[in-house]
Amino acid sequence: MSLPQIFTIINLIFGALFVICYAHQIFYVFYTLFKKPKTYPPTHQTNRYAVLICGRNEEEVIGYLLDSIQTQDYPRELVDVYVCADNCTDKTADVARDHGATVLERFNTEWVGKGYALSDLIQMIYDAHGTDHYEGFFVVDADNLLDTRFITEMDQCFCSGEGYGVIAGYRNSKNFDENWLSSGYSVWFLHEGKQLNNARSLLGVSGAVSGTGFMIHKDVLKNQGGWIHHLLIEDVEFSADNLIKGVKIGYCHDAILYDEQPVSFRQSWFQRLRWVKGYLQVLRRYGGGIFKGIFRKGGFSCYDLLTNIGAAYLVVPAAFMVNVVYLILCLLFDPAAFPWALATGLVSFFMGYLAMFFLSFFACITEKSRIHASTAKRIKAMLVFPFFMMSFVPIAMVAVFTRKVKWRPIRHRVKASVEDIRKDS
Repeated sequence: MSLPQIFTIINLIFGALFVICYAHQIFYVFYTLFKKPKTYPPTHQTNRYAVLICGRNEEEVIGYLLDSIQTQDYPRELVDVYVCADNCTDKTADVARDHGATVLERFNTEWVGKGYALSDLIQMIYDAHGTDHYEGFFVVDADNLLDTRFITEMDQCFCSGEGYGVIAGYRNSKNFDENWLSSGYSVWFLHEGKQLNNARSLLGVSGAVSGTGFMIHKDVLKNQGGWIHHLLIEDVEFSADNLIKGVKIGYCHDAILYDEQPVSFRQSWFQRLRWVKGYLQVLRRYGGGIFKGIFRKGGFSCYDLLTNIGAAYLVVPAAFMVNVVYLILCLLFDPAAFPWALATGLVSFFMGYLAMFFLSFFACITEKSRIHASTAKRIKAMLVFPFFMMSFVPIAMVAVFTRKVKWRPIRHRVKASVEDIRKDS
């Protein structure tokens, strides 16, 4: 069998794996074009909630978040705010106290990261009030802003009777149009909310939390003994663990928060390197449990999660590496086949670009009213989004061969209120 024949078979196998992993997500995209997101009826607004915020050196932005919590249209006396100033060297703790938050100052350079900060913050609340004082806990980041109806919408979803133990909100962007990186992140989160979690919600399939802006039922935290997830991506670990346990993860499309995206490629590289390494950690620790969960009642949620992680962070980098090796082998040992191999690679690149453009196009068109940027900036975001996604490939390859990846803080500097962001539309 010749070298081209061997690699043709290998690429056919990769193609089959892509279809297995992504066919249902393509269905999600088209399904959401014809179905409106779920809405939930008003509630009596009697649930008491805690808002949990962990941050390091966030004095520049945390005040805007706390102001957005103060102006929620949910009864203010039923919402308590807790801030963990984690290894801070600035005035984050002072700013939080000035805005009425209860503050835990944490200084621990051995156990570093949001997961450990959340553990200590929740334990402080349990020590002060017990495990049943709050019906639910919101987890948000210090650079976030909450839409005025965020808590109200989440409360309506929480009280809907659908049995959600966890609810993810809609993650919008504070700086969509700042540069190609911020727009790339922003488009992905729009796609993740509208085309993925929204479709899952409409189909009765559990979703997944993504970084920030989610709510946890008190019983979920109580049953697991507080916050126990400390891998590099504690949000995905939390989702995986709860899907295995059969906890239903819901989604509220009208609970909108705004999140600041990185604009420095160096910061983005290290953040996404941590994400990819974290996904590999989740696969190693929870992969067996997720796979077994596929064969239980409601197991499609586990299939959805496993294929999403496996395809994005194992199959795609492997396919890329195999084809690069093929090009090198052709160049060295079969020069006559090199033009064909190069043409095949370019076609694959073009098809990948079209697939990613397809995702960005539908995300930007369907969520047009929620993107606070000009039409020209939205078009530019659609065109550059595929390059943002393709930049994950070298990051994934480096992550496989990097033994230790550490959590690194990202400086947030977009000082704006929700009203300021909406003015930019």
